[in-house]
Amino acid sequence: MRTITAAKLWDGSSLLDNPILTIEDGHIASIATGAAAGEHHFPGATLAPAFFDVHIHGAAGHDVMEATPEALGAICRFLASRGTGSFLATTVTAPLDMTLRALDGLAKLIDHLESIENKGAAARPIGIHLEGPFLSHAKCGVQPKEHLLAPDVAIFDKLYEAAGGHARLMTLAPELPDAIELAAHATKRGVRVSLGHSDAKTAETRAAIAVGAVSATHTFNAMRALDHREPGILGTVLTTDSLFAELICDGIHSTPEIVKLWWRAKGPERAILVTDAMSAAGMPDGEYHLGGFAVQVANGKAMARGVLAGSVLTLDRALENFLRFTGAPMEQALRLLTVNPAGMTGFANKAGSLAVGQPANLIAVDAEGKLVASFVRGERIAE
Repeated sequence: MRTITAAKLWDGSSLLDNPILTIEDGHIASIATGAAAGEHHFPGATLAPAFFDVHIHGAAGHDVMEATPEALGAICRFLASRGTGSFLATTVTAPLDMTLRALDGLAKLIDHLESIENKGAAARPIGIHLEGPFLSHAKCGVQPKEHLLAPDVAIFDKLYEAAGGHARLMTLAPELPDAIELAAHATKRGVRVSLGHSDAKTAETRAAIAVGAVSATHTFNAMRALDHREPGILGTVLTTDSLFAELICDGIHSTPEIVKLWWRAKGPERAILVTDAMSAAGMPDGEYHLGGFAVQVANGKAMARGVLAGSVLTLDRALENFLRFTGAPMEQALRLLTVNPAGMTGFANKAGSLAVGQPANLIAVDAEGKLVASFVRGERIAE
């Protein structure tokens, strides 16, 4: 048994002063209040659920599409050290056979992790995010145009089956032919649809939302620009209250002013912070890979063929940046990395909150959002 204490605890819904968490066998045995200092004591800090990243391609020199125990293990250990407890392993557009192999490998690894009682002190992939191949040529960003495919239910079903039921989120450009049919089909199969890499106009975006689309992928980036007479996908995302919306809060993909605009539009119930991190996260400057192509990283910016290629962001840094850019209250900011991604993906039973009986996956942050400590199943992770 061990105890963790701090100035405050935010459990996903309410704020508690002077919390005392008791941990047994990697799970939360009790949550109480008191003045005593525990085995792990963090004065001035707030305890909160571990972060959940729904859009991440890799870290620690590895890409999720490698789909090997070594690659995924390195990614999971690094993410845990930065406060992330759960994530969606995110694919990138690639040749279809390469994507199918990666999905098969990821599915087997996820199944293996789910079957192990003591999963060790590392983050866990709890699903897969398909970023591609059903994206716009006009707004593909760094996604390889030669491997983009037209929306096709049969191809989607191949991807779904290869993922072994673990595909939980798919980015889709709603203006493409047959995209609305695919959005409806994916939704029926339990895959959440996120709108992105898109040049869609307003009507096309609304049509996708009407058949079940629930989120937007890295808002502002790889999207049709806002126009006051044709708001397009961006204007629709920002003004549809029911829609979640991702943001990469690194100060590179979006300026502080744009982060504030996004926050005012989406608010604490629908905003989601993501990293879109690639294999260079946690690594020195140099050349790395995203899927099957090379990316050059210098001064915190990842570029390929003159285009931004993901990021080297971690969610703890995203939280710090967001608080600094917006001045939002801590308990609202924490929702963007915990409750909201869990709610959007339907994984509220696996991530995003702290309660008795749950795995003790939690973080401690100071008043500025800086990560003080990270725990996975009650084990403190060394940075």
